[in-house]
Amino acid sequence: MTATPSRRIARVRPLAPVSGDEHFFVANGAPDFDSAAGRFWTVIDSPFPASRANVGSAPRKGWETGTTVDQASFTFLAPSTPANVLGMAHNTGSEGRNLPPQAFHKAATSVVGPGDAIELRPGVGHVDPEAELTIVVGSRVRGLTLETARSAILGFTIGNDVSARDLQKSDELWISAKSQDTFTPVGPWIVTDMNDDNLAIGINHNGKELKAASSADLGWGVDEILVYLTSFMTLHPGDLVLTGFPAECARILPGDTVVCHVEGIGRLSNPVVAVA
Repeated sequence: MTATPSRRIARVRPLAPVSGDEHFFVANGAPDFDSAAGRFWTVIDSPFPASRANVGSAPRKGWETGTTVDQASFTFLAPSTPANVLGMAHNTGSEGRNLPPQAFHKAATSVVGPGDAIELRPGVGHVDPEAELTIVVGSRVRGLTLETARSAILGFTIGNDVSARDLQKSDELWISAKSQDTFTPVGPWIVTDMNDDNLAIGINHNGKELKAASSADLGWGVDEILVYLTSFMTLHPGDLVLTGFPAECARILPGDTVVCHVEGIGRLSNPVVAVA
C-alpha cells in the first residue's frame, strides 16, 4: 500500500490590504519546504469544515479557492482556532510511563502564532519554553481506541508550552503557570500524514542550540494520548494537543529569541518581551 504524500496546511493573513482579522487557509505539497515550489501555496477551503471557529474569510480578488499565492504576500498565523488546548504532564521516558497519563488545560486565549511575542509580566518569575510535537485534531471525536486514534489527526505542528516555573509550585492546577496570554505559540503550519515515531525535538535559544531529544522519548505516544483524552472529553476540529517536552530548555528573559524545532515540520520562532 502506497503511503499518502504529506502536505503542509497553514492559516495565513494577507499582508495588504488587511481587513480586520481576515485569514485564509493555504496548502503546499512540495517535499522541500525551502525550494521555489515550497514558497507558492494554493488557497483551500477550511480543513475544519465542521468548525465554525475555523471558517476562512470570504474570498477576495487574488484569494479565491484554488488561487496560487506567494509566501511573500502573507504572514503565518497559529494554524487553527482551538476550542481546547491540552498538554501532557510528566510525559518523558519510562519515568513518565510509570505514572498514569495526566493532562492539563491551557487557555485557548494563550495561543499566538509564529513571530508573535511571548509576553512576560512583572512578578512572573522563572519562565521556560518547551518545544513540543503538537497534534492538530481534524474532527469531532470521543471514545477513540488505539485502532481509531489516527482518524482524529489532521496533522502535526510545533507548540511551545511556555511555563512559569515558580507559579507551577504555588498553583496546583498550573492555570496561572500555563495559561497566561501568549504562553502557547503554535505553528508555523500543519504537516499531514507524517510518521511521528522518532522526530528530533529541540530549542535554539538566542542562537545557542540546546540539547535535543526525540518524540521516541515521550512516555505516552500520540495514539495513547488521544485514547486517554477522549475517554473523558470530546475533542473538536482545530483542538491542539501538546504531547510533552523531552529536550533541554533554558530560562527566557525579555530581549531573547526562542526557536522551537521539530524534525519534519520546521521551526517556530518567537521573540520575548516585557509588558507592564
